[in-house]
Amino acid sequence: MTMNRRDFVTTTGALAAASTFAGTLVFPQIARAETKKVVVVGGGTGGATAAKYLKLGDPSIDVTLIEPNKTYFTCYMSNEVLGGERDLDSIKQGYEGLKGHGVTVVHDTATGIDADKKLVTTAGGDEFPYDRCIVAPGVSMLYEKIEGYSDEVAKKIPHAWKAGEQTKILRDQLQAMDDGGTVLISAPADPFRCPPGPYERASQIAMYLQNAKPKSKVMILDSKQAFSKQGLFTQGWERLYGFGTENALIEWQPGPESAVVGVKADEMTVETSFGDEVKADVINLIPPQQAGKIAQDAGLANDSGWCPVDKKTFESSIHKGIHVIGDAAIATAMPKSGYSANSQAKVTAAAIIAMLNDEEPGIPAYVNTCYSIVGKDYGISVAAVYRLSEDGATIASVEGSGGLTPMDAPDWALAREVQYAHSWYNNIVHDIFS
Repeated sequence: MTMNRRDFVTTTGALAAASTFAGTLVFPQIARAETKKVVVVGGGTGGATAAKYLKLGDPSIDVTLIEPNKTYFTCYMSNEVLGGERDLDSIKQGYEGLKGHGVTVVHDTATGIDADKKLVTTAGGDEFPYDRCIVAPGVSMLYEKIEGYSDEVAKKIPHAWKAGEQTKILRDQLQAMDDGGTVLISAPADPFRCPPGPYERASQIAMYLQNAKPKSKVMILDSKQAFSKQGLFTQGWERLYGFGTENALIEWQPGPESAVVGVKADEMTVETSFGDEVKADVINLIPPQQAGKIAQDAGLANDSGWCPVDKKTFESSIHKGIHVIGDAAIATAMPKSGYSANSQAKVTAAAIIAMLNDEEPGIPAYVNTCYSIVGKDYGISVAAVYRLSEDGATIASVEGSGGLTPMDAPDWALAREVQYAHSWYNNIVHDIFS
C-alpha cells in the first residue's frame, strides 16, 4: 500500500495514538502476579504519554508520575497565544485523565535519581523505588551563555520557551507596546527545542502587529545561517508581511554575526557577537539549551549537555535501568518536538513492558509531524516516519515518507494545513492527557 504525503499528514494527525506502533511493535498484554514499579520523572508530553501507555499496555505495572506542576501548558500552539488566535487556558492540560488510567500522580520535584539503588528522591523528602525509570525532563536554559541574562531577568526579558507564565509575560508586553515599536526575537544555535518555533513565533507576532499595530515590526537576530522550513517560511513572509521590502513586518538577520551574546535589561538592548548593540521595545531572548536539570544532576547527560540513549529502547547509555525521552535525548535525526516526544514515549513504554516481562523489545517505528502557522489561513508542515538503522546506532527517516508542504501549494491547501494543525493538537493532547 502506498500513501502520499497528504494522506500521511492527515492520518498521523488523527491517529496519534496508533501511528507510532505501525508494523512489528506492539504492546504485550501480560499481567504478572509480581508488581513491577516504573517511576516517570516529568509530566510533560513525553512523560505523560509514557505513563499512560505503560498502564494501557500492562495494567499490572505500578506507574508513578512525578511532576511539580498541577497543570501543564503545551509549548506547541503557544505561539498562537502570542498571535492572539487563542487564549492561554486553551493550551492548559491536567492530570485527571492519567489518574483515571491508574497512574499515581505525585506533584513534587524530583531532586535525585540513584541508579545503583534504583531510587528517585523528591524535594518533599519522599523516596520512590523503581524497577525501571523514565526521565522526561525537557530542557533547561543556558542563561550563562548570554551575559546579563538569568532566570530573574527572564521575568522582564522572557524566553517563553516553556509555556505558561512566560507566555503570558510576552503576550502582555506585546499588547502594551506602542504602535511603531520593534519586537526582537533572538534564535539560538542548534540543537534546541522546536527548530521551527522562533520563526513561527515571528510569523504569529507579525500577524498580530499587522492587525493591531501596523507601524511595528519583528526583527529576528539568528545564531544560524539557515533554519527549519526556511524556504516555506520566507515565501509566506513575502506573501503576507512584505519580507525583503522596505516596509517588511519581519526582518531576519542571519548569524553568526547576529548571535546575541549579551543583554542589558534596564536599557532594553542586546549585544551581538559582531559587537553591535540593538535596542527594541519587546525582547524575546531564547537562550541556548541543554537537557533538563534532573538529567544533568543524575549524570545522564554527556559533554554535549544532552543524553545519549539506546535508540531502540531509549535506555540511557550511561546509567542502565533509566530511559530518557523527549527533548533531552539524543535521537539523531528526530527533531526535538512534541510529536517526537510522544512517539519516543510509546516506543519506550512498549520496550519497558517487554523487559519487565522478560521479553525482547520489538523493532520500533517512530513518527513526527510539525505544523507551523505562518498567518491567517496559511499553514505549512513537515512530516516523516523514522526507523532504526540495522546496527541500532541511529534513527533515520524512511525514504519517501512524509515530506514538506509543496512550495507551489495553492491557497486552499495552505488553509487546510491550519485546520490539520488544530486537529493534530486536539488529537495529541487527547492521546496524552485523556
